[in-house]
Amino acid sequence: MNELELDGLARLRDGWISGGAGFELAPAEWKEVAAASSPDEQERRLLAIAAQALDVALRPAAPKTLKRRPPLPVLALPMLPERLRPPLRAAMKYAADARLKTRVATLVASRGFVTHPMDWMPAASYQESPEVYAPWVDWQAGAASEKQSRREHLTAESWDDFYPSARRTALVELRRTMPALARTLIETKGASEPAEIRLALIELMRFGLGADDIPFLKSLSADRSGKVREMAGRLLARLGEHGNSADGGSEDSTVELAAFIEEGKSGFIRRRATYAPIKPKSQAQQARRADLFASCYFGDLVARFGKTEPDFIGAWQFGVDDGADLFLVRMVAGSGGDAAVASLADLLVAAGGRLAFLALQLMSRLESGRKRVLIRQLLNDAQNPAALNSVEGAEAGWLEWGDLANGKTLSALRSAVSGDNDVMKRNAEQHLETIGFLANPVTAEKLIDEVVSAGLPPASPSLSLLRLNAALTESPSHSPR
Repeated sequence: MNELELDGLARLRDGWISGGAGFELAPAEWKEVAAASSPDEQERRLLAIAAQALDVALRPAAPKTLKRRPPLPVLALPMLPERLRPPLRAAMKYAADARLKTRVATLVASRGFVTHPMDWMPAASYQESPEVYAPWVDWQAGAASEKQSRREHLTAESWDDFYPSARRTALVELRRTMPALARTLIETKGASEPAEIRLALIELMRFGLGADDIPFLKSLSADRSGKVREMAGRLLARLGEHGNSADGGSEDSTVELAAFIEEGKSGFIRRRATYAPIKPKSQAQQARRADLFASCYFGDLVARFGKTEPDFIGAWQFGVDDGADLFLVRMVAGSGGDAAVASLADLLVAAGGRLAFLALQLMSRLESGRKRVLIRQLLNDAQNPAALNSVEGAEAGWLEWGDLANGKTLSALRSAVSGDNDVMKRNAEQHLETIGFLANPVTAEKLIDEVVSAGLPPASPSLSLLRLNAALTESPSHSPR
């Protein structure tokens, strides 16, 4: 449409706005269409032509950078029933960050549903979303329409047909069921990937990690990425392969770290070795010790003292230096063997109190049963309920009422919500959110009644996840997709 026609449309508009007729102002071609009609019909016809011109002819052209997106993928689970969307939105609104919002989605997925995309979608940059959302993560990342977001089986031939998140999900499943096949795929296809992607692929080797993986992990000592070499070294350390650090000065670093630890003896009849941290003499020494604990491998440190990993853990003098205790637990979580992790978790849980909360650092390495034992112990102690907010890797929706009622947590929550201490109330409300994720529906419903009776307002946003949990009892088979 040229400028002359635009000017003509502008005159017609101005005439109609002022309440007059527009027929005499119309272009000659438009007059021919409307001339044989009555004056009122002429104006209606001109109006119809003008609307068509403005809505169609003047529609702005799409920018060249605009790309057509494929339809949003359908997920493997049915959508949450419509009646549960309001409590879901309330829980999402109360969740303060992406991690807590993901926990809400994880609870929903544990009951056999996925969220409506208008209520929540995982961000493309967040890799901790429930696996069922992998197609949406790839869609968010801008997956091209000519590919499929998921195939039935991941193979070397279909590798490029998987988008990153769906590929990661498939590899995790393969590592759990056919670890050798997954390792072969990571080895053959990952070699040509950029360093960031290679690192993410190697990190997946922690699933189903076993002795058969040692040759491949050792081959990564020549990888061009320092981060990949470090990750491979930590995985080898978990398998008892010492001295495989990406840092050529690892042995010197281990010797330096060992100098921060004092070896002693205890017992009158049966003398046994003990290991206690030496108090640093300055801030610089304290910072250096922290760096050494973070960079050295636990197996290398234990080898300096001629002990097995479980024996060294049993001889460590917890309570001498809280900072050193935390560094040691993190070190075991990062590079300790499975036996060392299990031994340390059992020791900390049995000790209870502050030490039990240190075991939260081990959550990503613990099997399901030990995770539940640890959480029950923390709930029973109730010394620092807010610390449970940092729980990662826990299962959703299993906590029973007896796990709360038989410990100190329930009474602590009642006291906090009925008291006048605002800090304790805020901590209790955060704790309710965590229990809302862990609890089964019966526990969620009973806990709501308990804290409301204790004085918490029934409309408190801190109850939103508990309310959603209690309502998530409908079977997916009876819900519309």
